[in-house]
Amino acid sequence: MDKVLCSLGGLPVTAQTLLLATAAVFAALLVAMLVVLLFGSRQRADDARRQAAETEAARQKTEEAERTLAHLLQVQNEMTGRMQTMAEIFGSRTSDLARLVNERLDAQGQKVGEAIESTHKKSEESLSKLNERLAVIDRAQANLTALNKDVVSLQSILSNKQTRGAFGQGRMETIVGDGLPQGGYAFQHTLTNNSRPDCVIFMPNAAPPLVIDAKFPLESWQKLGAAQNEAEHRIAALGFRQDMQVHIRAISEKYLIPGETQDTAFLFVPSESIFADIHEHFEDVVQRAAKVRVVIVSPSLLMLSIQVVQALLRDVRVREEARRIQIEVRELVGDVGRLKDRVVALQKHFGQANNDIGDILTSTSKIVRRGQKIDELELDDAEPQLLSEQRLAGE
Repeated sequence: MDKVLCSLGGLPVTAQTLLLATAAVFAALLVAMLVVLLFGSRQRADDARRQAAETEAARQKTEEAERTLAHLLQVQNEMTGRMQTMAEIFGSRTSDLARLVNERLDAQGQKVGEAIESTHKKSEESLSKLNERLAVIDRAQANLTALNKDVVSLQSILSNKQTRGAFGQGRMETIVGDGLPQGGYAFQHTLTNNSRPDCVIFMPNAAPPLVIDAKFPLESWQKLGAAQNEAEHRIAALGFRQDMQVHIRAISEKYLIPGETQDTAFLFVPSESIFADIHEHFEDVVQRAAKVRVVIVSPSLLMLSIQVVQALLRDVRVREEARRIQIEVRELVGDVGRLKDRVVALQKHFGQANNDIGDILTSTSKIVRRGQKIDELELDDAEPQLLSEQRLAGE
């Protein structure tokens, strides 16, 4: 009977059971070892195959790497050659480019220098012109200041009745004095009727003088300009028209003297704007003045008339000079005629002198020839007798 050795989990463990268990464990271990050996051999085979495959792959990779390296070396050599060629080309191109850049920079620098110099000159010219314009502006400002003072002075002048007349007469005298020479005009000249016009202009060729009156009714004109409404303007216009008609009639009656003055007289208006306004709004006054041979003139028309008188005076002077030249030419022609007569007489004297000189030369030639003949004679003892015979023959 099997002896129970022990109990395990409530089960009895005998020697047979223990032996069987040991055998089973040994068999299991043996199977496990076989399995492990089989698995290990397979694993080693797989590892060998894998290693061989890896070796083959590594070999192929090595060969591929060598081929790649060789190709890379070849490419490197080619690239090195190309790089050298490119370096040479780039070097030459760089030198050319540097030279071109330097030339361009020099040219550009020169252009920039010229442009800067030109700009500097233009700036200096502009500054000079600006200074000139500023100087002109300063002068204009000074002129405006002076003009403003003159306007204020003019206003004060025009506010006084006596100075108004002096202003118009002064402007007229300035125009006449600047345009005509001394002696060609006279101020406050007394006529035969004891009237004294403001100015007379002496005409050429002993023609009667031209009378100019400068007493324009400025007071009435100022009232016309100061009118505030239509009624005041109408009253001022009527007053100005009446003053102008009275003054024009006075000029016609006092200054138009037949045979002593011209048949036309001038009424001087000291302003172009007033002159234009009179012709625009007071045409009847202008027409009435023309009917009595009084001409209303502005400063520009008076200057034009003075220029006409200047032309007449120049024409008279030219005619006088031409007449004087004609007289001198006549006297010169007479002198030339007398000179011709004297030259003809002198020519006759010269002709007679030439004839006398010719006769003298002829006699001289004869004398010379006779002297030569005498020299050619051979004188001997009979010479005194021959001489005495010739002397007797000559007697």
